[in-house]
Amino acid sequence: MTKTRFNTYDVVCSVTELQRLVGMRVNQIYDIDNKTYLIRLVRNEEKVVLLLESGNRFHTTAFEWPKNVAPSGFTMKMRKHLKNKRLESLRQLGVDRIVDFQFGSGEAAYHIILELYDRGNILLTDCELKILNILRPHVEGEELRFAVREKYPEDRAKQDRGPPPMEKVRETIAKANPGDTLRTALNPILEYGASVIDHALTKYGLFGCRIGGKLNPVPPEVSKKVKKKQKAIAKEFAKVFNPEEDMTALMCAINDAETMLRQGMREPSKGFIIQKKELRPAKEGEPEEYYLTNLEYQPYLYNQYKDEPYQEFASFTAAVDEFYSTLEGQKIDLKSFAQEREALKKLSNVRTDHAKRLDDLIKAQLEDRKKAELITRNQNLVDSALLAVQSALASQMAWSDIQDLVKAAQANNDPIASCIRQLKLEINHISLLLKDPYAVLDEEEEEEEDSDREDDEQKLEPMVVDVDLALSAFANARKYYDQRRFAARKEQKTIESSSKALKNAEKKTLQTLKDVRTQTTISKARKVYWFEKFYWFISSENYLVIGGRDQQQNELLVKRYMRPADIYVHAEIQGASSVVIKNPSGAEIPPKTLLEAGTMAISYSVAWDAKVVTSAYWVRSEQVSKTAPTGEYLTTGSFMIRGKKNFLPPCHLVLGLSFMFKLEESSVERHKGERKVRTFDEESVVSVEEEKDLPEKVEDLAIKEEELEPESTSEDDDGDDSAPKFPDTHIKVEHDTGKVSVQPDPTLQRLTSLPDPDSVVFLGDDKPFIITPAPPRKKQVQKSKQKAKNKEQAKEDAAVRAGRRLEAAQKQGPLKRGQKAKLRKIKEKYGDQDEEERKLMMDILKSAGNVPTKPAQNEEASGSDPAKKYPGKKPPPRQKAADLEEVPDDTPAAADVDMLDSLTGCPHEEDELLFAIPVVAPYQSLHSYKFKVKLTPGTGKRGKASKTALQIFLKDKQCSHREKDLLKAVKDETLARNIPGKVKLSAPQMQKVKK
Repeated sequence: MTKTRFNTYDVVCSVTELQRLVGMRVNQIYDIDNKTYLIRLVRNEEKVVLLLESGNRFHTTAFEWPKNVAPSGFTMKMRKHLKNKRLESLRQLGVDRIVDFQFGSGEAAYHIILELYDRGNILLTDCELKILNILRPHVEGEELRFAVREKYPEDRAKQDRGPPPMEKVRETIAKANPGDTLRTALNPILEYGASVIDHALTKYGLFGCRIGGKLNPVPPEVSKKVKKKQKAIAKEFAKVFNPEEDMTALMCAINDAETMLRQGMREPSKGFIIQKKELRPAKEGEPEEYYLTNLEYQPYLYNQYKDEPYQEFASFTAAVDEFYSTLEGQKIDLKSFAQEREALKKLSNVRTDHAKRLDDLIKAQLEDRKKAELITRNQNLVDSALLAVQSALASQMAWSDIQDLVKAAQANNDPIASCIRQLKLEINHISLLLKDPYAVLDEEEEEEEDSDREDDEQKLEPMVVDVDLALSAFANARKYYDQRRFAARKEQKTIESSSKALKNAEKKTLQTLKDVRTQTTISKARKVYWFEKFYWFISSENYLVIGGRDQQQNELLVKRYMRPADIYVHAEIQGASSVVIKNPSGAEIPPKTLLEAGTMAISYSVAWDAKVVTSAYWVRSEQVSKTAPTGEYLTTGSFMIRGKKNFLPPCHLVLGLSFMFKLEESSVERHKGERKVRTFDEESVVSVEEEKDLPEKVEDLAIKEEELEPESTSEDDDGDDSAPKFPDTHIKVEHDTGKVSVQPDPTLQRLTSLPDPDSVVFLGDDKPFIITPAPPRKKQVQKSKQKAKNKEQAKEDAAVRAGRRLEAAQKQGPLKRGQKAKLRKIKEKYGDQDEEERKLMMDILKSAGNVPTKPAQNEEASGSDPAKKYPGKKPPPRQKAADLEEVPDDTPAAADVDMLDSLTGCPHEEDELLFAIPVVAPYQSLHSYKFKVKLTPGTGKRGKASKTALQIFLKDKQCSHREKDLLKAVKDETLARNIPGKVKLSAPQMQKVKK
């Protein structure tokens, strides 16, 4: 049986080892569940996490235990009194399983008392041991109360009185019940624990001894299980303890146990995990495989465990931590082994069933053959019996009269009536007892026949045979022969089909075993990230965005996880989720990520069910406050926004369901930069490729009679052939009058005209962008032609100035790929925009464009002042020392980026994937993901929608076997957890999946 709690010797060794924690300060306290708590202790750069579990254990841990989302009341009480206190002492009360942790000194001291017996308890007391908070209030007896404001009775613990004298040991053994083991009898007077007692008894050959004497009679009301246990004890512990001969050896064993206890109090001990070797389920013919399960953790390799497999550790607390941290993985292994056994059992049942079917068919053939043989050999007798009964029926005698007639004939020893055993007239049958008339041959002839007889032919024993009254004896015999032939054909078909059925069963079993082992490996490798308890996704520019599921998580998100450089996003509607964009680098968040976070904030609000499109806004973290105006009150999850709100454009309620895959470290490098901030140059590369085909399309649409002239723009000085060409005429046909007018193309006129000085814009990189106005509307065409003549001189002057600026820009280097297309796009997009409008739009977008780089000497002069180094950008406020202590170390900034890089939505074939994580995100952020479906507000249940999406992914031809295994390992509740509500699923080929 697996060990689950500390004994006395474990407590002694653990207290001795943990004395190294004395002097460390409490940094933070968490709770895993209502019985288990974590205390994080720090000293300079050293950090240690101490785990306390009521009734079971206490030790340091390096395992990342999942913490509760919101701390419990008991945790908050401990935080209030123990935060920043120094651990002054750690001691065991007497030799009992009670440990006292003292934090602080003098009147400011507080104690945590951990009880490791019975149902356990954790108490928080002041310096006078007055209980301030208690995990399990209860009453012992009439006077002893464990409750708040009561004083903890420190003297109730067992005191260390040394080894008992021999007279007390004799007296205890004399009072013990006959049949009890020696350890059971000594346990009440020894404080060492059962394992230490067994170790000492084994050393002196007393392990397995039981107390002699006449066994007490077992009451009849005692269950069979208790009786069986007593018999097993009597059989296992066959040796009887002799007080006269074995008392000296027993006292030596007790003294050795006392020596072990004193040694455990003086110096730390090693740790050992005792393991059990078990046979792993395997198919027939496969070699036997064994696996090891952890049974116990011990601070000493006891004599009774020396023959068992074990694992050794440098310290006892390390062994305990390893034991409990792998306990969950061991449960997964045992569960998978049970599933493997079940699959192999099903295969065995299929084989047994087929073998049974074949045996039944063979037996049926033998029976039919014997019956047919007996009818054939007794043909005259059978025909006579059939004739007699048929005559009686023909004379219209009653069935009862026929029965009486047969009995009367049997009484007269009629040979025909004597063979009739039963009349089954309701089915028109009679039962005849038939014997082999040739069974009286000589023994020699029988022996000869036996030697020549085939295997399936045996001596015909007398047997009862049913014959049909409507058939003759020969027809009845033929009927049985036909049944035999049918059974033989069925046997042959069964043999042929059984091989195929067994192969299918074996294939299915192998697939089940493979799936079980694969899912076990995935489950053990699966790491639950801290942000998975929230709504979350990774933006298309590699920013982690998280949102609260309810009011408590909104509160937790802002108070615990939002850092000074992060951005807070919220929908302009009540009842929405608080969304935080994690910004570990501290740089400005790109607009695309802000828009995606706004979509998330709106989708996880009442707007989803109401199908209402609204706006969202974003603010900096310092603008979010929990301080309400005078006379007002903020409920849980509500915050006050101070300052200006930066509103985002209205977002569509469109989400997507996809999967992200955890990459092995060697595969992370292939996906570096997969999600990054895209510049305008990178986005315009695609448009440049598209524009290469533009001249051909335009030439096809042009009039063949007109001559085509290549376009020559001011920025294309090098005569690149990739520039688009347009016809220089514009033909207008009026269909009502038939009038045809030919005039210069206004689009070409606008493109080839000299630039206006007011349209030259600098976006911060010392390169001029010449913006041409948008094409005029039809009503303004005539007016623009008249004004064009008046502005010719002004355009010539502007062209001279623009040329000088272009020459200055060209000195810096040739234009990069895509810049020509970018210039043309800017002309078309910002043609009607002047400088004031541009500045106004930049202020709205909170971006000042590319800040021109300063000379190196200016950067050195600015020093480390962020306000001087980045003009126009407000530096993030520094945290105070007290604030830093409040923020837990759950989300390290540097680790965030590395962690995000190890998750990908578009795995490659050569990647090594560990596990899959379902993600629900704005659909535009899933553009490059391999698996994705669209979610919009609808009427479908989210559980059904998630299962349908999973089936779509699994049936995808591009889905590899490893990806299918990872997708199948995802639990249904995890898959549908982040879907906002009633949804409509949209995906290509979805109807085929539903069918």
